[in-house]
Amino acid sequence: MKGKTHAGMGIVTYLSIYNMLPEKFNYIGVLLVAFASILPDVDHPKSMINKYILPFKNKFTKVVLYGCTGILLIWYDYLYTDTPIIKAVGISLIIIAVSTHRSGLTHSFTGMIMFSFIVGYLGNMYNLHYLVYYFMIGYGMHLFCDMFTNRGIALFYPFENRKFKFPLTYRSNSKIGSAIEGLLMVFGILFTIYRLPVIFYR
Repeated sequence: MKGKTHAGMGIVTYLSIYNMLPEKFNYIGVLLVAFASILPDVDHPKSMINKYILPFKNKFTKVVLYGCTGILLIWYDYLYTDTPIIKAVGISLIIIAVSTHRSGLTHSFTGMIMFSFIVGYLGNMYNLHYLVYYFMIGYGMHLFCDMFTNRGIALFYPFENRKFKFPLTYRSNSKIGSAIEGLLMVFGILFTIYRLPVIFYR
């Protein structure tokens, strides 16, 4: 599934259930859900995030940039700060560097828990305890949507490498896949327009 479709599905899900969340609707929630919806694809050098980060869109550049940044963070933390969050971010970057698209940590429950812990920790530092809810909505929807594609995802990596997918799937880069995602985007836009009066006049 394309990045923009992931972001759209994450936002639609958030707009559907925000009334059940502690802080109801807010713009931080929308932004964090959208970001978390595309974050799992950071393991691919041509993802939406890496399009703005990597100078060269290939696996070697991804491994070098994320791996070296992660090692430098851990080294800096060891010498100067000894802060758990910096260690966690450094380790996460190294894991992203070595992860294979849809077959590594970022497309698994383990990855979702790991990144959610970091977001939750940061949220608690700034008294924004609800951030983790927004993050898990976006990240969880990404994993859910990718199970509709023919490649599936390794949900229980690194404990199990088996790919999980739904009985009905499609190829994301095929004509049918593009048509399905196009319809999803149209539905998402219409649903958002429908929800706007409820949000602004609540």
